[in-house]
Amino acid sequence: MKKCFFCLLAVLFTGTGFATEPIELLKTWFTSPQKGCISHEKFAHESLSKEEALSASVLIYQYVQQEIKALWEPEWTDKKLTAGKYAMPFDYKLFGEEPADGRSLYISMHGGGGAPAAVNDQQWKNQMRLYSPKEGVYFVPRSAVNEWNMWSQPHVDSIFDKIIQISMVELNVNPNKVYVMGYSAGGDGVWRLAPRMADRWAASSMMAGHPGDVSLVNLRNTPFMIWMGEKDSAYDRNLLAAKLGKRMDELQQVDPQGYIHETHIVEGKGHWMDHADTIAVTWMAQYVRNPYPAKVVWRQDDTPHDSFYWLSIPVEEAKRGKTAVIERFNNTFTISQNDYQTLTVGVNDEMIDFNEPVKIIVNGRVIFNEKLTRKIKNIFESLEHRKDPSLVFSAYLTVIGNERVSL
Repeated sequence: MKKCFFCLLAVLFTGTGFATEPIELLKTWFTSPQKGCISHEKFAHESLSKEEALSASVLIYQYVQQEIKALWEPEWTDKKLTAGKYAMPFDYKLFGEEPADGRSLYISMHGGGGAPAAVNDQQWKNQMRLYSPKEGVYFVPRSAVNEWNMWSQPHVDSIFDKIIQISMVELNVNPNKVYVMGYSAGGDGVWRLAPRMADRWAASSMMAGHPGDVSLVNLRNTPFMIWMGEKDSAYDRNLLAAKLGKRMDELQQVDPQGYIHETHIVEGKGHWMDHADTIAVTWMAQYVRNPYPAKVVWRQDDTPHDSFYWLSIPVEEAKRGKTAVIERFNNTFTISQNDYQTLTVGVNDEMIDFNEPVKIIVNGRVIFNEKLTRKIKNIFESLEHRKDPSLVFSAYLTVIGNERVSL
């Protein structure tokens, strides 16, 4: 038996000693050869207890794991993951003993870029040798394209999501211990992917990359490290790294509970830092992701995302620059900025007390103050969408136009 926390819960809550009608009906649904949409099932809309919600989460994630294996195991076996027309080869190494709560995962992006395929192939091989975590999966994808912005294109986000999801199934990766890093063109990718996929990472580290016009505000809950050679002046990489390091300083000064970061401009070094940056692996390893941070800052990049931590939106509303800033304290959610017409908030027992009303405040005005109920429908939808056992929500509420809430 796997030793992950979620699998231990499966033993506790799906054995013969715990059975209720909604859970039994859920089990029957899974085994039905002609099962329809679970949202149409009456039992999926019934109110659940805390224990029932946990048991349903375990059962549904087991189902999702089976789906992942059926869909993606051939790609995993071939060591080539796809998104549409793009195919991304990969290799990985395992380090250390597997912890009781699951392995760490380090996704490490190689350099190169707009160069012949053979050059990028060599950069990929070099990246496999660059870093060695004490524990975890050191995972090195080979870019699906040979272009200067190879790690900033939209297909990368989709494939990286797939990397995380299938690694949880195949290698027992803990989704709260996933890290992203990269050198040179791979560092370019970190500048982009660390903020726009910040809710996936426990921490991140950028080595010798160019930031472009990236915004760093999404890194409020994701520790971020900057590594740059003092003399790495091509495209002003050194100047921009120092500038954005100061920008992180400013963000943390305004919001001292967030924006953990370090900036290292390595004296006397150019584009190659002679392994000075390898300590970033140990630095990242000290952090684990909090999937339910008390404050979320979410700004869209040019690659849209329809969810971020416990927030989600219709994908058609995901436009560059749109921003939401929300804080929660106990059962109160205070929205200080929301550029979306439709913003959905997911909650679970780690976040709120279901015995008390949930309050939504927008611009100082209370627009909602009611109790919520846990439902199988919500658990199923959250796991089908994110395939992340740490981002399971048993209730949702949707803020419409910052004026009212729909359940």
